[in-house]
Amino acid sequence: MLNNIKITQNTNEIILTMNVVADVDILCDELEEKVAKLKEFYQTAKIPIRITGKLFTESECERIRKIINDEIEVEIHFDQPSDLLGLHAIKKTFQTETEVSETKYIKGSVRSGQVEEYSGSIVIMGDVNAGGEVIAGGNIAIIGALRGLAHAGANGNTKALITANYIDATQIRIANQVKEIEEKIEKCPVCRLEGNEVKIV
Repeated sequence: MLNNIKITQNTNEIILTMNVVADVDILCDELEEKVAKLKEFYQTAKIPIRITGKLFTESECERIRKIINDEIEVEIHFDQPSDLLGLHAIKKTFQTETEVSETKYIKGSVRSGQVEEYSGSIVIMGDVNAGGEVIAGGNIAIIGALRGLAHAGANGNTKALITANYIDATQIRIANQVKEIEEKIEKCPVCRLEGNEVKIV
């Protein structure tokens, strides 16, 4: 039995906590199994479901929503990046300047399965390995290679940047935009939002 999805209940909702490093396909397969059990509960209950623990793209959210709603007619909410970062008390600013910000320094590399989160900027003095995740409200700077997930401006800041010595990851995220990457990018690329698109220069 897979354990990438933890189900808990409070008085107002059912909470599905997703393993932050698990692949979306694996999560969806497990979700199909667990929805069958939830279906029994929803014969008598109508409280909403909240998805937390992992950031999803819009298409991934729709995929998860369909798996649940095909079996259960229920309201589904996804936690926003600000919720996952614990930024409830921080005023949401989408155009905050990022030239100067509070910065967390990580000595060494981010390993597979490791998640580093901070409301300001993050500097990694090493690599971000495949399966590792870095989520920042501000910028992300990586002295080594980016092979895992980097999400800058996770509280909605569209001026956040991502840079690394080189990028060998499948995607990067800035604010609510996702950029799929098809090949390794060398020579210290800088990633920023231009309009609604992530540009790499």
